[in-house]
Amino acid sequence: MSTTRRANVAGLGLIGGSIARALVDRGWHVTGDDQRADRTEQALAMGIVHAVGLDPDAEVTFVATPVLTLVDQVKRALAETKGLVTDVGSVKGAVCAAIDDPRFVGGHPMAGSELEGLDGADPAMFEGAVWVLTPSPSTADATFSVVAAVVAELGADVVALPAERHDQVVAVISHVPHLTAATLMGVASDRGEEHAALLRLAAGGFRDMTRIASGQPGIWLDICAENRDAILAALDGLIAGLETMRRVVDTDDRTELHRLLTKAREARANLPVRGATPSELAEMRITILDRAGSAAEIFTLAAELGVNIASFEVVHSAEGNRGVAVVLVDADAAELYRGGLMARGYRPSLQRLS
Repeated sequence: MSTTRRANVAGLGLIGGSIARALVDRGWHVTGDDQRADRTEQALAMGIVHAVGLDPDAEVTFVATPVLTLVDQVKRALAETKGLVTDVGSVKGAVCAAIDDPRFVGGHPMAGSELEGLDGADPAMFEGAVWVLTPSPSTADATFSVVAAVVAELGADVVALPAERHDQVVAVISHVPHLTAATLMGVASDRGEEHAALLRLAAGGFRDMTRIASGQPGIWLDICAENRDAILAALDGLIAGLETMRRVVDTDDRTELHRLLTKAREARANLPVRGATPSELAEMRITILDRAGSAAEIFTLAAELGVNIASFEVVHSAEGNRGVAVVLVDADAAELYRGGLMARGYRPSLQRLS
């Protein structure tokens, strides 16, 4: 009997193609599906997928179609396959509200490229990237645990958030930065028509800040429609901040300008970084409670407390059919995390690595 793991990828664009390539490289049998027949043929010819269509016996199906099609495509995958289903859309509210099947968990890999389609598909795209999962109350623990394990196999760091919270966060850290970069690039382009040297002088920080404006415009139409409220709230905050900065510069308030720039510098320096050594990690074993959503709750709590989960696995418990989540967290945050878990009824064991 074959032990080869099987997956579907519905939607063979940049992200879907990268997922398919990453799974194939790890020995999975991957079946691919796309509305464009030429794209599925290309994926087959490139060895990105082994077969075309949806494999009904696949362990997991990744839905990587445009945001506005996600609900229908997830429902189709659930109807036509026996396994688990997740999606990769950058807006989670609508699809998570529409799907109440225990075999589904929403997802969003925080990764990408300025390239488009299968030509840009990169099996290493998710290594070191954050992959958000957005379980709903109907998501089964087994669904969350298995999908999280597959995502981790692709090299990503798993973070769990409620769908609404996810959409608010990505509006600030992803959607509005893209719109800001596009706006700034537009200002420079307009001025460049007046001052021919401007764009020739653009380098360094300007290029870094506007790099994301080179992404494909098409996907942003649906994103802005689906996540309108959160994006507008984030834009309002940005506009208010720029108005404050304008006033400070206009009045030559050097004390306040220095305070604002210092605050921004310190916040930038405090962004989390990867690469902790074993001596900086602690192992925590957490028995998954006999209640719906326990596995997802472990990850959601970590995100709420700002605790990075460096690694995890779910092992069988000697107590019966309950599992034990084995997670590695930053040692400095271990007690904070343990206290949060205990407050929710968990009884985790903690051991620092040496």
